[in-house]
Amino acid sequence: MRTAQDSRVIKAAAAEIKALRGQLDISQEELAHRAGVNRSFVAKVEIARSQPTIAVLVRIAEGLETDAAALVQSIVRRSRRER
Repeated sequence: MRTAQDSRVIKAAAAEIKALRGQLDISQEELAHRAGVNRSFVAKVEIARSQPTIAVLVRIAEGLETDAAALVQSIVRRSRRER
């Protein structure tokens, strides 16, 4: 069962991934290629319809040219701001 906090974190992850992709000025297709996933999966993650596994989150972070730990910290900070 998803809690309100879970939903905030998922939405924060979606927003953070989309924002970082925008800063790099790369398409969903390019991020998908870099992370080894389908473009449609990236789209679903960015609208909080899907959640990546830890392994895929690490690959997405690498595709976004950041460290997975830094990405998770950014997601946590963003989710706290959205309370």
